[in-house]
Amino acid sequence: MTLPAVPQAKFVDLPNGLKLHFHEEGQGIPVLFVHGSGPGASGWSNFKDNYPEFAKRGYRTLIPDLPGYGYSSKPQDAQYTLEYMVDSLEQFLKALNINKVALVGNSMGGAVCIRMALNQPNLVHKLILMAPGGLELRETYMEMEGIQQMMRSFFSKKGITKEGMLKTFKLQLFDESLITDEIIEERYEIALTQPKTVISTMKIPNQTELLKHLQCPILGFWGMNDKFCPPSGAVTLAKECSNIRMTLLSECGHWVMVEHRNTFNKQSVDFLNED
Repeated sequence: MTLPAVPQAKFVDLPNGLKLHFHEEGQGIPVLFVHGSGPGASGWSNFKDNYPEFAKRGYRTLIPDLPGYGYSSKPQDAQYTLEYMVDSLEQFLKALNINKVALVGNSMGGAVCIRMALNQPNLVHKLILMAPGGLELRETYMEMEGIQQMMRSFFSKKGITKEGMLKTFKLQLFDESLITDEIIEERYEIALTQPKTVISTMKIPNQTELLKHLQCPILGFWGMNDKFCPPSGAVTLAKECSNIRMTLLSECGHWVMVEHRNTFNKQSVDFLNED
């Protein structure tokens, strides 16, 4: 079923029985965009103002919905762990016969990208991260104001409401003027289709000790007003990773690619263009 606010594109069947939905635009070296978690998240909603610029600059952009999100399969009995997400995306790339890819990930999607780069160093040649998860213990994230509001919104006894979504987004973005009716509608429609297990079984381990094993060049972004993933994670990345550069942005919340779209797009494409 297509929902009015979110356009439907392509599907691919995976060996694990899942059907993943994805958008695709452009030609050239593939760039895979991996969205974050939360009620109503989808690849298109996260990156609709970013991937067309990458495509115009000569890259094949792939924007999938992770299992449990967007129009992809949402099995009720699945355990939505990091490994489950990573395995599904690795199968996705294999199904498309892709053997070289750059990864772009924010929040939970950043944690997924880190694990994929660790698992498949010959596949992943560059890594772009925006406030990735998986750099703290779970308890630290649960103390963040944005995470707490997200959980209240998703597990409310009243069910998912647009009011609850709006409260979450007021913490997601520093500039509230960017919170449009369209954004709320995109997320709300998808959220109504999600099983509660998408969030209740989500397990993202602390991967800090593994960062030193990353082999590819890395570009990182972090908003200093992030209320979902502690900005201290930027220092963690810079200290633990080699061949990394970090961009820290003031007056910016959890969505760098939305609040500082032009900066993110330009720096990212320039980074991909480097030898």
